[in-house]
Amino acid sequence: MEHLFSAINNIFNFVIPVSDFFWDFPTNFSWYASIPILGNFSLAVMLLIGSGIYFSIRTGFIQVTHFGKGICILAKKKSDEIGISSLAAFFLSSAMRVGPGNILGVTGAIATGGPGALFWMWVSAFFGMATAYTEAVLAQIFKEKKKDEFVGGLPFYGKVLLGNKLWAGVALSLMYIIYAMCCLPAQGFNVVSSIGQMAEIVTGASMGSASYFYYIVSVLLILVTAYIAFGGIRKVTRVTDGLVPVMAVIYVGVVFLLILLNLGSVPYFFGAVFGGAFTPQAVFGGIFGTVLVQGVKRGLMSNEAGQGTITMAAGAANTDHPCEQGCVQSIGVFLDTMVICTLTGFVVVMAHVWTGSSAEAWFAMDRLPKFLESAKVLTPGTAMNAAVAFLLTFCFCLFAFTCLVGMISFSEIAANRISSSKKVIYTVRIVGIFITAFGIACSLAGIELGNLWAISDLGNILIVFANIPLLYLGAKCVFRATAHFKKKDGTPFTSSVIGHSCPYWDERAGKATDKKTDSAR
Repeated sequence: MEHLFSAINNIFNFVIPVSDFFWDFPTNFSWYASIPILGNFSLAVMLLIGSGIYFSIRTGFIQVTHFGKGICILAKKKSDEIGISSLAAFFLSSAMRVGPGNILGVTGAIATGGPGALFWMWVSAFFGMATAYTEAVLAQIFKEKKKDEFVGGLPFYGKVLLGNKLWAGVALSLMYIIYAMCCLPAQGFNVVSSIGQMAEIVTGASMGSASYFYYIVSVLLILVTAYIAFGGIRKVTRVTDGLVPVMAVIYVGVVFLLILLNLGSVPYFFGAVFGGAFTPQAVFGGIFGTVLVQGVKRGLMSNEAGQGTITMAAGAANTDHPCEQGCVQSIGVFLDTMVICTLTGFVVVMAHVWTGSSAEAWFAMDRLPKFLESAKVLTPGTAMNAAVAFLLTFCFCLFAFTCLVGMISFSEIAANRISSSKKVIYTVRIVGIFITAFGIACSLAGIELGNLWAISDLGNILIVFANIPLLYLGAKCVFRATAHFKKKDGTPFTSSVIGHSCPYWDERAGKATDKKTDSAR
């Protein structure tokens, strides 16, 4: 069995150089890299940050002007006979955004690019909020009603914007499903291994991966995941509605406590972050490219703005105007990067472990142990250290689990673009559960499939290259919808507003007109 897992891990060795090539292109060519300053910017960085700047300007920096509006939409109570509420869609998307990358990605980015990488995560997220708004509005404009649910997102608006070509929707659906399925083993692995770590913290005893405890936990996880997945999108949203606030509050609370206990190190944190981002050596030397790419890459891995994958949650929401969910999804990027990732950065940078006498041992650790070791340095007392380590590991476990069920749910939504038949949907659910079980089996075998994380990076950038051009194709629709949204003149949103057919919204406006006519009689 061990030989089988090792062979599979070795197969994916090719993924790392391919992923690095796409992320670094064209900086991996000497003629381009030799250009002063510009040679540090890869196509991926220019696409993500450049598009975010463009959409920010064209929407009037809607991520700032309508931030409060997004909060009001989240707070608004609304019963939804069809689809899910904006708040439920927000939690569902947050289940994907607030994943292990909020700990592993930030820790890895700082370890590779230094604290300055965190600054570029902030920059990427600020402009990424406008990109997230744009893709969420497109998901809403071109969503479709399937019985008592809405389905929408990248495969749906991609199909429409590419001339209603069936192959376009199918290709984009398959791209996302394959990407999600490749990420599931790592998430299953993370859930089981983190539960094992929590058990070790509580008992104080080391547990081998072959122990009965791990087998029982693994079986229970597979059963729970199957139960949730086969309950459909509504059951998944009920789970994320409950878990996302819990994991966010606990994580924020624990890290705030660590910051309060180490207030003297806060100035060092800001000095290290801004110094690492703006020193002359960084800007004019080769290190700048590393810092910048790490910040943008890990920012994307965390908040997924521009990737199009979170758009499935946006398309599932029942809203009064497409732009409402755009404002909501923009806040999701803020929560993910500006809040959760920044808190992770506080722990790693303030601990000083990456520069101290223990730096060599710290760099040799895997990313989660790196983070927990940093938290340990900031925690006074053995008893408190155990409690902090347990709570942070618990949050990591929930991050991974919500990401796991979210990926299966989003794959189901994407599959609707191929076929809405029960056979297709059930197949996607079964395959997702089977692949999750594979990741758990790796944990039981004691084998870490590190190369599977490289698949995530490769999938991220390939979907970006597919999604960003579609956003430009649909940009005119978004800008016209935004102008209509800002007017607040009481007119319904229809195809005439954007000059492009959007059947659901026309049908909705027609029903509203009929109701007014009936009441007038």
